[in-house]
Amino acid sequence: MDYALNPYSGCAHGCVYCYAPEVTHSKWEDWRVPKAKMNIARRLSLELPNIKGVIGIGTVTDPYQPAESELELTRQCLRVLKEQGFRIHMHTKSDLILRDIDLLSEMEGTVGITVTGICERESKMTEPGAPMPLRRLETIRRLADAGIDVYALVGPVLNHLEGKEEAFVSALADTGVKLIYIDSLNSRPLLSERLSRMRFRGSPSAERRIKDLAQVAGIEVRPVF
Repeated sequence: MDYALNPYSGCAHGCVYCYAPEVTHSKWEDWRVPKAKMNIARRLSLELPNIKGVIGIGTVTDPYQPAESELELTRQCLRVLKEQGFRIHMHTKSDLILRDIDLLSEMEGTVGITVTGICERESKMTEPGAPMPLRRLETIRRLADAGIDVYALVGPVLNHLEGKEEAFVSALADTGVKLIYIDSLNSRPLLSERLSRMRFRGSPSAERRIKDLAQVAGIEVRPVF
């Protein structure tokens, strides 16, 4: 990715492992209230003639916030990028991306869907505002079926996956995904404090086990960094 495009700031997902508040010097409680950049498509159309490269969408916050279903800021940006022939690299946790298959299937680019587990209870604890895991797995399947280059972003790998690695990789393999990126927990002071209170932590052992099982299943594994 050469450029970052975020139609929203803040995020309604409320993921306890989120690094963005500390990176953007925001308060956690403020970050959990998304703010829409209403004129972003117009600004984007003005800036694109002066740049070349891959546009990363959703590099700090999810481009498919719940408000996107009505505001369609991400969709507006996709239209602008499609018209100008730009390649994109998009990250999301939301199945709302399926609405935009018509545009994505006609664009060059890659989509990453973050999946951190398969247990709904644990997902509600760690990602309370995000779509449940099964919806994300189905999203991967449908994007792949539409011919869109899609991968699973497994990260951060937390200790709630320990002992469930085989079922997790099996669920990923069932989507037909051919590539996963694995991301270790990047600990930061406030982030670590939140996780510690909930007894979550990064898990190198689960990370290694997932990598080994995925390779056996014929899925390519790459580190995020």
